[in-house]
Amino acid sequence: MTIRIALPVLLVALALPAHADNYSLPKNAAFEEECASCHMAYPPQMLDANSWRAVMNGLSKHFGSDASIDEKRRIAITDFLVAHSGGRKTGDTRDAQGKPLLRITETARFDKKHREIAAATWQRASIKSPANCTACHAQAAAGDYNERSIRIPK
Repeated sequence: MTIRIALPVLLVALALPAHADNYSLPKNAAFEEECASCHMAYPPQMLDANSWRAVMNGLSKHFGSDASIDEKRRIAITDFLVAHSGGRKTGDTRDAQGKPLLRITETARFDKKHREIAAATWQRASIKSPANCTACHAQAAAGDYNERSIRIPK
């Protein structure tokens, strides 16, 4: 292989891990207004379409809160999430009984990426929960979950 071919191939290969944990954040005003009013607007690619449908169909019991919104807006946000939902990168987002997972923190991908984090770390006042992505991933709201930018607070 000549250097003219090998060098670009090597550069692309080295860049892959850096891009593996970056998510594009498609714009959707309703999604940003509704979801980000209570928590970070998670990248739609973090769950598959069935999981997003289940989340959006259960807004009256959304993780202990009533997050109900008008039906037209719920359908529009659901359509957006489904259209941009995860694929191969997300991995399986079903539980052992085949039901869609509702929490990103329960996915195999999340477990794989966070397996070295001690349970006590999640309990720190500066973190509070595995769902608080921005505690360690300062650029999470921009879709950047790159391992090189992680800072675990004390």
